Amino acid sequence: MFRKLPADLTPTEESPGLRVKTGTRYSPSQGDYRCGGCGAENHANGDTDVTALVEDYSANHGPAHRKGR
Repeated sequence: MFRKLPADLTPTEESPGLRVKTGTRYSPSQGDYRCGGCGAENHANGDTDVTALVEDYSANHGPAHRKGR
């Protein structure tokens, strides 16, 4: 069964996860996450901050919560 995704793919309570958008010449890279395990959420702009956001999500949220299931 397929679920309809929101048009902007920003993680929500109903559809948690990680979204990373690469930067362009006119805008910085962006990242957002919403953890389905604990409800934490975060947002970052710029390559360095987005890299840290992905590392935080990977180590402490989404995948980390699924290991216990």
